[in-house]
Amino acid sequence: MPELPEVEVVRRGLERWVAHRTVADAEVLHPRAVRRHLGGADDFAHRLKGHRVGVPSRRGKYLWLPLEDTDQSILAHLGMSGQLLVQPHTAPDEKHLRIRVRFADALDTELRFVDQRTFGGLSLHDNTPDGLPDVIAHIARDPLDPLFDDEAFHQALRRKRTTIKRALLDQSLISGVGNIYADEALWRTRLHYDRPTATFTRPRSLELLGHVRDVMNAALAVGGTSFDSLYVNVNGESGYFDRSLDAYGREGLPCKRCGTPMRRRPWMNRSSYFCPKCQRAPRVSS
Repeated sequence: MPELPEVEVVRRGLERWVAHRTVADAEVLHPRAVRRHLGGADDFAHRLKGHRVGVPSRRGKYLWLPLEDTDQSILAHLGMSGQLLVQPHTAPDEKHLRIRVRFADALDTELRFVDQRTFGGLSLHDNTPDGLPDVIAHIARDPLDPLFDDEAFHQALRRKRTTIKRALLDQSLISGVGNIYADEALWRTRLHYDRPTATFTRPRSLELLGHVRDVMNAALAVGGTSFDSLYVNVNGESGYFDRSLDAYGREGLPCKRCGTPMRRRPWMNRSSYFCPKCQRAPRVSS
């Protein structure tokens, strides 16, 4: 599932190609793609027509397109395979094209939502006073947000009484961090994924946040992480941060810091990758 850098890459592409364009019409080609829109496919298409798209916004992994002349936004759920593509009108339809949005201007491009597995979709929601779709109002700010509160994050870690990787993936505590970038930041900070958050000092919390930001900014600079063709930007191009990964997916390969073979352990229906020497497991209390 795309994490913050991948979603931000898509957001920037939409800002360039879609912002301030007026919707001429929308076509829903698969009902599952709008299953989160309570009014259904016809209502979704009708409500978009004639409205002007504002500057796309993001919080963590969540992406939305505000409608400038309303108090509503189009929330995009990318899921495991969702893609928002800007394509010429004449481009052949993608095999898994689910929604098409055409614009009322002279530009020859349209917005397409393509989703092979149909886990994602688009839906229309009312905005909160802060401009967020109401269904994601509970999502915490992400670490690249200028208003993210580092001290509040540290205090929340101490109160949470959990382990650090669980905390990093808790979207009500810090948004945008998924499995890949959690493993990368923990490797950079030399922390084991099961380290109890109650043991964190303020300097340690701030060090971890610094590495979370560094790894996300590094991924942003190269278009995010793409392991297959399912994650692409709006022009269909893949990111290549996978070439720079230090931990994730490197089971059996030497740690880039100490040379010890990296390990993988099952974790919450996912995997955690770590160096057993640099990231020592916490002692179990007797």
